[in-house]
Amino acid sequence: MEAKKALEESEADMKKAKAWLIKRGLDKAAKKADRETSEGIIEAYIHPGGKVGALVKLTCETDFVARTEEFKTLARELTMQVASMHPKDVDELLSQDYIRDTGKTVADLVKETIAKVGENIKIAEIKRLSV
Repeated sequence: MEAKKALEESEADMKKAKAWLIKRGLDKAAKKADRETSEGIIEAYIHPGGKVGALVKLTCETDFVARTEEFKTLARELTMQVASMHPKDVDELLSQDYIRDTGKTVADLVKETIAKVGENIKIAEIKRLSV
């Protein structure tokens, strides 16, 4: 239904429809920002060679979402971001350009996942280790 409405709003222009859907998703994500996130996962990434590793504690509202592929994929992407870009804290991580698409930030990536899964998601902790 959202796609149909987007096409109607954009007069069948696919680029405008896509932009409309993204904006709508980000608006929905903003409305969820105050919800408590007490479930989630801890994801680990060890770079080939074993000299750099990263841990990310990613939280969401329900265990159901924590088990979804979208949530797990976000966690994997965040650990690789932490390993490669070495942010000092979560705020710095969120403001960094996303390593796979420099046209968006890590915060944008999180908001996109929030829009997909329909729950609030927070990066609770990050840790990077190196030898």
